[in-house]
Amino acid sequence: MKALSLLTAGLLAISASVLAESKTSVVLVHGAFADGSSWNKVITLLQKQHTEVIAVQLPLTSLKDDVAATQRAIARAHGNVVLVGHSWGGTVISEAGNDARVKSLVYVAAFAPESGQSTAELANTYPAPPGSKGIAQTTDGYLYLPTEAVRKDFAPDVKAGERNAIAATQGPIKADAFGEKITHAAWHEKPSWFVVSKNDRMINPDLERAMAKAIHAKTTEVAASHVSMVSEPEVIARTIEQAISSN
Repeated sequence: MKALSLLTAGLLAISASVLAESKTSVVLVHGAFADGSSWNKVITLLQKQHTEVIAVQLPLTSLKDDVAATQRAIARAHGNVVLVGHSWGGTVISEAGNDARVKSLVYVAAFAPESGQSTAELANTYPAPPGSKGIAQTTDGYLYLPTEAVRKDFAPDVKAGERNAIAATQGPIKADAFGEKITHAAWHEKPSWFVVSKNDRMINPDLERAMAKAIHAKTTEVAASHVSMVSEPEVIARTIEQAISSN
């Protein structure tokens, strides 16, 4: 009887291990002028599908630090990982996505630099978007968006209460981070999806289209501002689910 119990326990442990290995988790990486709460609506939709979700809280102090924070989240996740990045988060996932457990990448109005390229270099390949004029800087070199800039350029299609919350919870980013180059762009090996925000005032929508084409992403366009995960969460969740299904 004891032997049978041990055998049963062993089989259950193996089954649990197999289940964990076969499961796909989603790791969400926010952008500059935001924090992990920017994914809240998408998280709710994914969790309804019983998907494990981890939203990274980036320190926004450097590319290296942000990649390290993302790698810690990947290590916590079960099974394969779909890595999702918004805005600056696209640069982060382009580096962190080299982890072997990351099976696909999803870019949401995000930067997708080439190997050896910085975010600033990539952004400067197209005319500056109107929202760039509203970015403010602290005396110690961090960039942030005043509330009016959030309202006008960052999240103009979001309700006033949500805009105010975005402005209040935003994470200022070290300006120098935009000049840091990634070493190897993970999208060269990993299948990618890209959601273009047609009404984006923070990243030029034509640049988004060009990046999506360059990385050979399965592309969706949505009539949304820069924060499409807030104003059009169903579109973003559906795209992530497509990436999950491909694993």
